[in-house]
Amino acid sequence: MGATDRMDNGLFFVRVQAGDGGRAESGGVFVLRNGRILGGDAFHYYVGIFTGAEGRWSGEFTTRIHTRSDLAVPMFGEHEVSVTFSGTYDAAAAEVEATSSAGGAPRYRLSLRRIADA
Repeated sequence: MGATDRMDNGLFFVRVQAGDGGRAESGGVFVLRNGRILGGDAFHYYVGIFTGAEGRWSGEFTTRIHTRSDLAVPMFGEHEVSVTFSGTYDAAAAEVEATSSAGGAPRYRLSLRRIADA
């Protein structure tokens, strides 16, 4: 990815994949604004912080469940989970590797694609 000087504010589609080679996958949105992360998916909402410069970024967010389902297993489980991440970005997209506080410290890959400015 080509670097820009900072991680720009925006609304991003986020795709979350299990990092252990599993087939689990989920999609949602992140709003990145002034170092803060807000977002969610069908089961969780996300709140966190990030920093970034020269094409590299890192941060952390907490997932909290807003909807329970007997038909699906949420990607981050059914409890509050802390996630730390680091990766790369450019003006249109970002990629990160993430680890959660859930049992066994699961790993994830997140891909973000800008869908609007914020």
